[in-house]
Amino acid sequence: MKRVRMKKRYALVLILALLAILFLKSDWLASWMYPVYYKEDIRASASSYDLEPHLIAAIIRAESNYVTGRESKKGALGLMQIMPDTAHWVVEKAGFAKVDDDILRHRADVSIEVGAWYLNSLHVQFDQNAVAAVAAYNAGPGNVRKWLEAGRWDGKMDSVSDIPFGETRHYVQRVFYYYNKYKDLYPRF
Repeated sequence: MKRVRMKKRYALVLILALLAILFLKSDWLASWMYPVYYKEDIRASASSYDLEPHLIAAIIRAESNYVTGRESKKGALGLMQIMPDTAHWVVEKAGFAKVDDDILRHRADVSIEVGAWYLNSLHVQFDQNAVAAVAAYNAGPGNVRKWLEAGRWDGKMDSVSDIPFGETRHYVQRVFYYYNKYKDLYPRF
């Protein structure tokens, strides 16, 4: 009886150790937990707009978790959850072919292209400050500009807790969490 109990304990310890090793050291498990879909579209848009593909992937993960057809409660559409008015502005400014809301909602390549163009425009507006650009992607560039000009936030990751909007604060933290995960898991994106 005592021997059977000892064998069960050893088996349990062995199984727990194996699971811990798989969980902590396994690239395949991490890749399974943090997948990236639409890599070719992300690479193409990142290259076209001089953006890091990891950042685009992180925004997609935070916005829609790679599920096409999504529409937020506020009306944002597609993988990158672009507001229709913003998407129409991007299409006009970038000179893209006409994009209606249904295409933006369901076509990953279009959502990524429009979202990447917009993210690049935010990078330009905020002097290549990726943290401020990501905050602006969520809260709008006008809000972020006000925070920076009023000294409420300095645009840095170290002071992200100073962002006045809780949703944006958490959004920026989440995007950069995914960004760092993707950089570690997919160094040759």
